[in-house]
Amino acid sequence: MAPNMPDKSRSSAFGAYLANLRAAKGLTLREVEEATGKEVSNAYLSQLEHGKISKPSPNILYSLASVYGVSYETLMEKAGYITGQQQRTGNEKHGKAATFAIDNLTADEEAALLDYLGYLRSKRPKKGEA
Repeated sequence: MAPNMPDKSRSSAFGAYLANLRAAKGLTLREVEEATGKEVSNAYLSQLEHGKISKPSPNILYSLASVYGVSYETLMEKAGYITGQQQRTGNEKHGKAATFAIDNLTADEEAALLDYLGYLRSKRPKKGEA
């Protein structure tokens, strides 16, 4: 996201990104709440996903990064705390949806990949089903 992106636009895009991550993991709001040890309530996460909260605290982002399996730095960048330049050093690759194209994905492409991954995972049989 561009550093000069308005807060409302940034929070909406970040909220959509979080919703896509959750969908890709096949988790409900309540399941995320449980997975974070109730550090992130389902109501708070819903507000984040709908862009009503523009700047979640770093400790909330840390909890979500663990649950979603993405790097903390990626969430810090997408929330506007750090820039991509600050995040990446050398040839390190941090928590992108598709690591094979990490340096070539736009934010829209990454969101589309996460949407598709969520769709694919929603088609998997649930645990205990044949």
